[in-house]
Amino acid sequence: MSIVIFGSLNMDLVARVARLPAPGETLRGSDFFTAPGGKGANQAAACALLGASVAMLGRVGEDVFGSVLREGLKNFGVDVSGVISSPGPSGVAVIAVDDHAENSIVIITGANGLLNAEDLERLDAALPGADSLLLQLEIPLEAVTAAARLGHAHGVRVILDPAPAVPLPDELYCLIDILTPNEIECAALVGFPLQTTTDAERAAVILLKRGVKQIVIKMAEKGAYLHDGVIGEMLPGFQIEAVDTTAAGDAFNAALAVGLEKGKTLREAVRFANAAGALSTTKRGAQPSLPALAEVEEFLRAAELIPARKPV
Repeated sequence: MSIVIFGSLNMDLVARVARLPAPGETLRGSDFFTAPGGKGANQAAACALLGASVAMLGRVGEDVFGSVLREGLKNFGVDVSGVISSPGPSGVAVIAVDDHAENSIVIITGANGLLNAEDLERLDAALPGADSLLLQLEIPLEAVTAAARLGHAHGVRVILDPAPAVPLPDELYCLIDILTPNEIECAALVGFPLQTTTDAERAAVILLKRGVKQIVIKMAEKGAYLHDGVIGEMLPGFQIEAVDTTAAGDAFNAALAVGLEKGKTLREAVRFANAAGALSTTKRGAQPSLPALAEVEEFLRAAELIPARKPV
């Protein structure tokens, strides 16, 4: 069995600042670096590090970033035969990270916006025998919906990370097995902020009624709220010193898919994902921060000795 990712590849341009700038404000940064990223590519790299067989499908530009992005994934052990080069630039993410490990991100779509019917044909050929199809929203929404349709037709578990947040078509909800928004993305989908477990439960019920089979709401240090379609609960997060939250959600989604592929229950897979997401915040950058399977397992063993946070 394998995990297939259909999504974005970006080069991340990362600046460190004391705090995130206000509109119209110029701040002096303390550091700058580039690192391969993109929600699709991050999830592919994370799945490979966690021991899964992974295929990535997407597009990069015919520029220096394109070759770096493809080779980077290949070095993680990801099958990149479905990553195609297109004329023009690769996708880019301009990221500011502050001293509290919070970030703001601007995405320039580049080649990610050129996914078309040819890419969907490649996806159709890659899906037989796959366990999960991971999708995100840094590629055209029409391509995401078509990919989910293919995954559904092949009987593959479809996991959608609805980021960046945009309104979703009614058809897409019905094609999703697991929806994994964070608090901000979930608020955009349901129309109210999520601050407590009660808010998360209310949002989950709304999204389940739209056709989603299961939902996992990532609530940062609070943990994650999950609903399997019958019962909902809040799983607390882990106490950890964060330095950069970039790609934490991608590490979470990858670990969720890998956990389910390994036969874990949804609850077990979410706990595994909580650990992977937490660990990724202890290092800078997107793909450089992703934890390996041994790190996550050791972290979970150590966490057994630490009292869990009480859900809010």
